[in-house]
Amino acid sequence: MVKNSELIGKRAPALELPSIPNGDVFKLPIGEKPIALFFFPAANTMGCTMEACSFRDAQTQNIVFKRNPELAVVGVSGDSTAKQQSFADQYNLSYPILSDTDNKARELYGVGKSFFGLSAGRETFFIDQQGIVRGVCGKSIDVNGHVKFVEQQLAALEK
Repeated sequence: MVKNSELIGKRAPALELPSIPNGDVFKLPIGEKPIALFFFPAANTMGCTMEACSFRDAQTQNIVFKRNPELAVVGVSGDSTAKQQSFADQYNLSYPILSDTDNKARELYGVGKSFFGLSAGRETFFIDQQGIVRGVCGKSIDVNGHVKFVEQQLAALEK
């Protein structure tokens, strides 16, 4: 489900969060390259593992992703960097995962709750090379739909 968001067409909110693999502060937007910024509820849960691995696999197997190697895939969850590092190591995730333990990034991007308010929301923001939010995917259950959403956004940039 493509979500209506006040951010679409506007500059992506700036973020500075600790990240894995090195614990350094990661700054967004990074500029000059498109970004698939995906917020997921929690590391090592079934849906989040499937989503994270689908982004990992898309980078090496999806033809649209391969035609756009400059795409930065960045995950965000409320987990500690230690839990995220274990998650990344277990599933061989090669992209940065940011630790949003105080939910400030979720607030900035307007990512709410899902499953009747019982879980942090799952949303993906596509940010273009100029740092403008071009679309938002808010599919809570269809975890593979987020990769399809990014694929569509990349294809639109190619036109």
